[in-house]
This record gives sequence, C-alpha cells and structure tokens, in this order.
Amino acid sequence: MLFNSFTFALFLPIVFILYWFVTNRSLKLQNLLLLFASYYFYANWDWRFMFLLIFSTFLDYYTGLKMYHSANASKRKFWLWLSIGINLGFLGIFKYYNFFAESFAELFQHLGFTVHPWTLKVILPVGISFYTFHGLSYVIDIYKKRIPAERNIVDYSVFVSFFPLLVAGPIERATHLLPQIKRKRIFNYAQAADGLRQILWGLFMKVVVADNCAIVVNEVFKNQDQYNAPSLITAAVFFAFQIYGDFSGYSNIALGSAKLFGIDLLKNFAFPYFSRDIAEFWRRWHISLSSWFKDYLYIPLGGSRGGQLMVVRNTFIIFLVSGFWHGANWTFIIWGLLNALYIMPLILFKLNRKNTNAVAELRVFPNMKELLQMLFTFAITVIAWVFFRSETVAGAFNYLGRIADLGNYALPQIDLKPFIFIFILIIVEWLQRTKQHGLQISHLKSAAVRWSIYAVLLLLLLIFGANSDSFIYFQF
Repeated sequence: MLFNSFTFALFLPIVFILYWFVTNRSLKLQNLLLLFASYYFYANWDWRFMFLLIFSTFLDYYTGLKMYHSANASKRKFWLWLSIGINLGFLGIFKYYNFFAESFAELFQHLGFTVHPWTLKVILPVGISFYTFHGLSYVIDIYKKRIPAERNIVDYSVFVSFFPLLVAGPIERATHLLPQIKRKRIFNYAQAADGLRQILWGLFMKVVVADNCAIVVNEVFKNQDQYNAPSLITAAVFFAFQIYGDFSGYSNIALGSAKLFGIDLLKNFAFPYFSRDIAEFWRRWHISLSSWFKDYLYIPLGGSRGGQLMVVRNTFIIFLVSGFWHGANWTFIIWGLLNALYIMPLILFKLNRKNTNAVAELRVFPNMKELLQMLFTFAITVIAWVFFRSETVAGAFNYLGRIADLGNYALPQIDLKPFIFIFILIIVEWLQRTKQHGLQISHLKSAAVRWSIYAVLLLLLLIFGANSDSFIYFQF
C-alpha cells in the first residue's frame, strides 16, 4: 500500500476513526488495532512475506526475554548472537545472496573457470532492512542493560511493525517508541493538525518534486550516450532532488501519519542540501540510519577512543557498510567509499563538528562563504549520487566521463520543468530551515494565508502530480 495511493487515502482515515472513536477507551484495544492495521498494511505488498516479519518479531521478543532473565553472561551472549545471526542471516539470503554468488562467479571467470551459480528467483521483502534493524537495536540494548525486555507481545509487535515506519523507516529505537506505545494517548488537535500539514508537504515532495524529476532522470540515465553534458548534469541534479523528495517525502508522510495517532517518530531529515560540509550533510540526511550505525557499529568498534588511525578505519567501515546496506551492488559500495573520502579531510583536521547550527540562523540570506560552501557540498554529493543511481560502475564512470568531455557541451536537450518545483521546494525549506518540516506554519496568525498555502499545494498535487508506483527506499 503506497502512501501516495487512493487505497492509503481510505485506509488512514478509517484507522484514525476506529482508533479515536471506537477503541479510545482502552489502550490495549488501540494497540491491537494498530497491530492489525500494520499487518494489513504490510500484507498489501505481498502476504507471503508476513511470516518473515512475524518470525523476526517473535525471535527478538523471545531472545530479549531470555537475555533479560539470565544472570549468566555466556547465556546472555548466546541469545544475543542467536538473534543477530538469524536476523542477519535472513537479510543476507534475501538481499545479498545473489550479489555474492554472481560476484564469485565473475571472479572465477576471470581466473579461467566457468561457474553457473544458483540464484534466488524471489523479490526482496519490502522493509526487511528497516524492521531487522529495529529488532537488532532492541536486543542489543537489552544485552547492554540499557532497557528491560518488553513482556507484552502486542506492544512489542507494534514497535516493530507500526505501519507508518514499517517499510522505509525511520529506524526507531525501543527507548523512544516503546514508552509511547505503552502510555495512554490523548487526542491532541495541534499535534494532529501538524501531522496533516506534514503529510501534505511530504506528498508535494514525493508526487510533484520527486516523481516529475524521475521522468527525466530515468530517460537520461537509461540512454546517457544520447545526451550532451548539460543534459547529463541537469539529470544528475534532478536525481539529487528526486531521491531527497522521494525519501524525505516518505519520512514526512510517516511522521505526519504517526502524529495522527498521538505518536512522535524520530526525525529523519533536517534540510540536508543546506549543509556547509559533508559531515553536516550526514548529520542531516537519513538521521536514524546514521545514528544507528554510530551507536551500534562505530562506537563498539572503538569510535574515536583509539587515536586518529582508529577514527579513520572506523569511518571507512561505517560508510562502506552504509553503502552495502543500501543494496547488493558495487555502485553502492563506491558511493559509500566516496563519502568516506569526502569526509576524511574534515576528520583529519578535526573540522567535522564545525557546522552544527542552521546556516544563516539569524539572517534571511547566507553570506557568500556559506553559499559557496553549500554549493560545493551539493556538487560533490551529486557526483556521488551518480554512482548511487547507476546500474553499473562502468555506467557511472561513463556518465561522469561524458560530463567531463568539453566537446559534449550544448544547450540541454531535456525537459526543464522540474526546476520550477525544485525552486518552490528550496524557497519553502530555506524559510523553514529552523523548523521540523517545510510546512510547520501554525505560527502564521493569518488563517487566510495558511489556507491559501494549503490550497496552492493541493492544486500543484492535482495538476502536476506524477504518481509513481513505488518509493526509492522500498528496494533497500
């Protein structure tokens, strides 16, 4: 069930009405409703993969209880690694088996041997990377004695499968979400109204910005040899806004939907294209994943405690694993490697925490230095996105090579209409860069102004909406 579908437009208000007007007297009934609604939401993708979600949920619930009630350190470690091993095993089989099988076959082919590997003929279960990481953080936190094990199977199941975040995050923590699930929730009009605004802004980002950019991007990347350098540059820029509009749009809809049920999810984006360096970009992009890797991989590896060499090593590990998390393709690994190389000078010269506040925080416009910093950070990010978007490493290098060809310059050959929507996005988010999302405008005193903004966005959705049948991060 897509957030930008008619089905979801019916599903969400039905669950909302049942939640606040039928089950509102009982927290247990509300949580049961959320669980059944979440399972129905997930089954709409492919009911056959429901067993993976339910099995993963029961596995982590059970191992969490076994760890929590065991005083024996070796037994606690056994249950921890059992959970990690099985969860990563499922993730590895469905997401990475074919990649490794085909890579080994290519290696043997280069050595002069012909190998025909057996590969899986099955699609990747939607959301498996996200709900697997939900469960892993839960069992690790229990093992580290940061939280107690959850005894209520319904409450824990809602934590894992809450439908707004189930298929593409944000990656939640038990310390943040479980207490909200266990606490009685009272309808808050201001929270719900802000949720609707955030949903509207997310739909604009996805349906108007991302999906219109996608039309151009798909055509150019598929037929890159037929386009000149300015067209290739424009398509690369469009992809930067496509993936941002698509994923941040999803996150806005997810956070907005959760607010309708009195639940606050972790913020996943903080206007990343206004970053002045790549370290700031990674503090603002896919925040829940970056913080997950920091807490559950970077720090356990030693973090920055072992000197500069360990910092460099751990940083490269984090970015390479992040690339691999995104997909079983060498293009993602090179994308991760590029970002590690980008951030390395900042780490070596201890400048990676230089820009922690919002750019031009007390000013309307950035100064020239800030503007150049943002443009440079965006430019190198776009170069990395070329690898992320390309199907092969050779295709990415060919794409960049054609841009570098000075004889390949002429007027762009593609539709430039998406620039209009990108311009609207940039202006709105620049004005809102200290807020939680682009449409957080409850502070505007004039109701006429607020409703005019809503009307314009709805009009843009109706006229220029170019609905796709997926979100980019569903494949991860």
